[in-house]
Amino acid sequence: MEITPTIRAEIERYLKQKGLSMTQFGHITNLNVGTVSSIITGNRSLSVNQLDRITLGMNLPLDYFYERFVEECVEESPLNWRRVKPFLYRCVDLGRLDCLQRAVSMFLDNPVYTLSLFELAEDLFHKGYREVAAYLYENVAVSERKQHSERLAVCQYRLFSIRIGKDQAQNLQAAAKFEPFVDRLDEFDQLDALKDLANVYRSLSLWDKVYKFSRQMYKLGQVQYDLVHNSKREIKPGKKLSRPLFVYIAYAELLYANACDANGDHEQALEHIRGYTDLSWVQETDSDTLQWLGKFQQWAKINTYVNRLMSGDISVLPDYVEYMVGEKEIFAELLNIIEAANQYDVNVDHILQRFEPQISAYQEVSSSDMYTQQFLPQQYIRFWYKMAKYSLNKGRYPYGFNCLINAFEKAVTINHGLLIANCVGLFLHFKTHAAPETQTQFQFMYEEVWARNDQKDGFNLSDS
Repeated sequence: MEITPTIRAEIERYLKQKGLSMTQFGHITNLNVGTVSSIITGNRSLSVNQLDRITLGMNLPLDYFYERFVEECVEESPLNWRRVKPFLYRCVDLGRLDCLQRAVSMFLDNPVYTLSLFELAEDLFHKGYREVAAYLYENVAVSERKQHSERLAVCQYRLFSIRIGKDQAQNLQAAAKFEPFVDRLDEFDQLDALKDLANVYRSLSLWDKVYKFSRQMYKLGQVQYDLVHNSKREIKPGKKLSRPLFVYIAYAELLYANACDANGDHEQALEHIRGYTDLSWVQETDSDTLQWLGKFQQWAKINTYVNRLMSGDISVLPDYVEYMVGEKEIFAELLNIIEAANQYDVNVDHILQRFEPQISAYQEVSSSDMYTQQFLPQQYIRFWYKMAKYSLNKGRYPYGFNCLINAFEKAVTINHGLLIANCVGLFLHFKTHAAPETQTQFQFMYEEVWARNDQKDGFNLSDS
């Protein structure tokens, strides 16, 4: 078996091959000749900055020696976080996660370094290195698993945020795993965490969960707002919230209303809409607050239209449609109109024709916002599912089945069990009206989904 030479041996061999003196190599690498000499003789520890300069001076790829650096300067040396930390950042920059993991593993069994690893994870998370941060959070969480600590809760919150994506079944698992830790967070972190949990469950149509976490957010928001504004001593938030404090209280009311409307309790929903319509109690007057107040006024207006429409008041349709004209995102509104049309047997062809250009030009919006990331794709799917139902009920079978296949394909993409089940149920209900080629196409698509999820043993139409 061939023995890999040490970093120092390779440097020494390179100098001999090129006929370079230590002084000459020092000029090439911008290192002091004494430093070069000490590194080669083994009398000086090698830093990653020095290693990078030497590697460039030898015209080698920047990460050429990284595996050997881990072996010689981390695994076979006394633990030194201050020396290894810069190396970890360089591993991230160069995509050498294998070297990072090997180096980090040396620190995991020593609880002295848990805080340092956690702080590194936090820094990388906020800089957008989510995959690496997740690895660190997972390991910090393991070391903290027996502690009822806020740090453990933060790790779980970050992992929850990282795991949320388009796969709705995975999102459900991520939310359920995080739930037990939310109460351990700092009060202000709790507000954002409760908002995020409620929004994930909202995207999954789990309305009891939405109500539960909205209620917690509402109560906690009221307590914190009262402390900040009505306490005899000045209370300054220890952490910065992602939005003004009053927003969490008002947004909880919005989510309450959404849950009530979804469950058919439109009268109670209207009470909650009124709860965020009147925000005269808000004491702040800064520009951010005023912007949010304007948003809630708009949401209250539009959601009042929706509430009346879902209650069966079709007379609100003209005003609702005129409101939509100036909006960029109209699929939520179109979904509501189609929903009402199906429920109350209303002809809305003229409205659909009016917005045909926007429907045809729709493109999925990418976003880092958890709510937008979760909710818009499934709104789009629901729209086409409801359009399929509307068209099929009117006997427009070719167009209706095209809409249904579109919805089914998208529902499979995000692994949304309830939407997949609804699409299958609607197809079976109208199957006798489908052309033979449409039946074959749908059957093929369904069998593909079944085969894929049967192998994983993870598909369940009741997941959502």
